[in-house]
Amino acid sequence: MAATQEKGTISIHTENIFPIIKKFLYSDHEIFLRELVSNAVDATQKLKKLASLGEFTGELGDLKVEVSFDKEKKTITVSDKGIGMTGEEIKKYINQIAFSGATEFVEKFKDKTDAKDIIGKFGLGFYSAFMVSDKVEIVSRSFKVGADEAARWECDGSTEFELTPAEKAERGTDVILHINADSEEFLDEWKLKGILEKYCKFLPVEIKFGTQDKSEEDGVDEEGKPKYKTVKTDRIINNPAPLWAKSPSELKDEDYLNFYKELYPFSEEPLFWIHLNVDYPFNLTGVLYFPKVKNDFEMQKNKIQLYSRQVFITDEVKDVVPDFLMMLHGVLDSPDIPLNVSRSYLQSDANVKKISAHITKKVADKLQEIFKKDRADFEKKWDDINVFVKYGIISDEKFYDKAKDFVLLKNTEGKYATLEEYKEKVSATQTDKDGNLVYIYSSDPGKQDSFIQAAKNKAYDVLVLDGVLDSHFINTLEQKLEKTQLKRVDSETADKLVDKDTKTESVLSTDEQEQVKGIFEKAINNKSFSVAVESLSPDELPVLITLSEFMRRMKDMAKLGGGGYGFMGQMPDNYAVAINGNHSIVQKILKADAEEQKIKLAKQAFDLALLSQNMLTGADLTSFIKRSVELVS
Repeated sequence: MAATQEKGTISIHTENIFPIIKKFLYSDHEIFLRELVSNAVDATQKLKKLASLGEFTGELGDLKVEVSFDKEKKTITVSDKGIGMTGEEIKKYINQIAFSGATEFVEKFKDKTDAKDIIGKFGLGFYSAFMVSDKVEIVSRSFKVGADEAARWECDGSTEFELTPAEKAERGTDVILHINADSEEFLDEWKLKGILEKYCKFLPVEIKFGTQDKSEEDGVDEEGKPKYKTVKTDRIINNPAPLWAKSPSELKDEDYLNFYKELYPFSEEPLFWIHLNVDYPFNLTGVLYFPKVKNDFEMQKNKIQLYSRQVFITDEVKDVVPDFLMMLHGVLDSPDIPLNVSRSYLQSDANVKKISAHITKKVADKLQEIFKKDRADFEKKWDDINVFVKYGIISDEKFYDKAKDFVLLKNTEGKYATLEEYKEKVSATQTDKDGNLVYIYSSDPGKQDSFIQAAKNKAYDVLVLDGVLDSHFINTLEQKLEKTQLKRVDSETADKLVDKDTKTESVLSTDEQEQVKGIFEKAINNKSFSVAVESLSPDELPVLITLSEFMRRMKDMAKLGGGGYGFMGQMPDNYAVAINGNHSIVQKILKADAEEQKIKLAKQAFDLALLSQNMLTGADLTSFIKRSVELVS
């Protein structure tokens, strides 16, 4: 039988889709309050718009949105004094699932106003009320002249509703939720207050939630001192005009610092901040703060809050903010960031990538501006901000292109230099036989002091690279800087750090070198240490223990979880032991009469080298101390 051809429309049954909207659209039940308050704010903002266009000529009056609850009646009510609705409008906007009154409003007045303050988009937020309610009532009275009769809409969560006339003296809408047994946790003052402060803290209309006590002056006493009384005032839980919504030209440093305290009341003051204010090719406002970051790289993520038209969305902004800036604090607000239907999380698209790239550029520009404007101040902040900069250099090519001009290198004397400045500083003394520039660094100046002093004796400069990211940063520098190597100060003897193809003559014969090597191998008795006798300066230590720069760096990166280096962390350490054949102690070992004394002296010299690397612990340290006492007695 031949297949028939047919065209038609897919049938959607309300009785099937409604339970899905109620139960699965919003994964977090507390979202219902955000959605209903946002709707109330929209109704208020619409009235303001109409008044500004001359479409409403009445008194605006007090436009607060009020949230209240009655524990005995088990109800939560969200009330506004916005445009309200007629019975016909309730049928139009409420009974038609996914019909957005906000979208219709914006479309209707798009030629007269951008209506950017209108929050709604999908026409679904109202239905989140049924997640926590057995029944929902709407009592509304329209702002329109002649709309004297209010309307009441009731629904028990099924697809049936009842619409009847109602008594309501003022324009606006009351949404009354009759809370179900499973959701009675929301009938708690502090629970509701917490939700409102989380999601509605910066909505553009004042939101009242109960009252609070306030102290006011009440004349003076007999001694002329002021008296005070306690009065009840509206508890306004939000700041309708947050700092990021204002023009940077209106604001002072004090304003930014006060807003930071509002966001993070227990944090130290930030180092500086960036005010974002973009209207093309996307809308983005916000303020990002640079906090002081400890060098142990404590990733305090989820400190940036994402808003859409001043409605809190999430504090997981990894798709909007580059990973290296996730330690920043602050607020971002954009209506152009794509959200899922429940406005609970982001959906990635081209706009998100553009916004992320723009934030990266703005941060780089700000850092460059501070560096150029006040180099001394930038250097003071460097120890606190270098983690951001280095992470950016490691992870973002475009950021590196800008940051290479202001990233600083710090040496053991506490002096700073840019990459170009440092190259000029050390090129004369630290260029090896192959024309490679060698940067020498310390990862722990306190523990590596003897190696640092040996390097300085050769007129070498030693950098301090002791941060947890520095093993990755070092690799990046070697990739970016032409013919440049970085070596840790204790990875080689000082003579070998910068190989200039010069040799120091040995005072030992070949036989004596072999003899010394054998003595030390017996004294050490550990296959993890490879012994070699070398001709070093008499000023060098008698024994030096080094781990090759390559092996040590790979192990450091493995500890950090660097991709592809995990196996290195499982490999045993293999150290090179350089015996300074030109040191007087070696001569003393050779001249010792008994073999036992030779080995004891060699063991002592080796333990001193271990001690200088902080590698002498436990029983070996105890033996070293006892042996030291014997040798000086």
